[in-house]
Amino acid sequence: MKVIVVEDQRVVRAKLASMIERMGHEVLQAEDGEQGVALWRKEKPGLVLMDAIMPVLDGYAAARRIRALEPGGWTPIIFLSAAEADQDLEKGIDAGGDDYLVKPVSFVVLHAKIRAMQRIDDMRRRITEMTERLAEANQELARLSNQDGLTALANRRCFDDALRREARDARFADAPLSLLLVDVDHFKSFNDTRGHQAGDECLREVARMLAALRAGPGEVAARYGGEEFALILPAHNAAQAQARGERLREAIESLRLPHGASATAPWVTVSVGSATLQPAEDDGESLVAAADWALYQAKRSGRNQVFASRP
Repeated sequence: MKVIVVEDQRVVRAKLASMIERMGHEVLQAEDGEQGVALWRKEKPGLVLMDAIMPVLDGYAAARRIRALEPGGWTPIIFLSAAEADQDLEKGIDAGGDDYLVKPVSFVVLHAKIRAMQRIDDMRRRITEMTERLAEANQELARLSNQDGLTALANRRCFDDALRREARDARFADAPLSLLLVDVDHFKSFNDTRGHQAGDECLREVARMLAALRAGPGEVAARYGGEEFALILPAHNAAQAQARGERLREAIESLRLPHGASATAPWVTVSVGSATLQPAEDDGESLVAAADWALYQAKRSGRNQVFASRP
């Protein structure tokens, strides 16, 4: 363990350092509280052994400063002092100390105290590591709970939450909000002819293109369900949304994914329904309904096209 000894008397400091080194620890030395705090900030030791009464900055003030600098951490601090009164012990604990030894301290007592502090410090470090791993696991769980397992896009739950949020923000900002609903044309016949593995890969390719075409903040690409996808477009009016839908349609067609079961196109294509929520009007549910109606019209009109609902 790395130990900082803060003691203004050079002879006492050297004796303490020698004892601690005999115990197998690395020792760093400071002759007043200011130096001790600076050394602590630089080295982040496992223990601070500090005289209570020193010039420049005494041990109590130095301990309070260390505690203020590590609100989420904890470095064990043992005070050393020639004073034996109960009030001195209480003062040391109130300042942030963890133990209080009366000088001169014996090797056996100091060794025992350091071992105890080392066990506590080891336990604290393990708890900190476990807490960090748990936080990482929770973040990953949160990510997975909002992600579609096949395409890695946002899932339906994430889409619903995002659309409610964006619709609220659009009303607050008096700005338009648009939505594209995208359906892979003749996907059932594609699956029946080429197999479900090929169908899964087809959906992943469409998802990759959809994700790649996200351009602005707040845009959310999601798997809406089955072979349907969605793209939320904040601050897009009807014309801008229709243009984005056309770019997406052309990009999917340019992939030249062989269909093999479509009577109208040799490649995989998509139909797109576009809808726009006007400022201070309706909500996310009505926007979905309008985009769904537009998607139905796009498929009814021959597929591989973008159809926009009226605002």
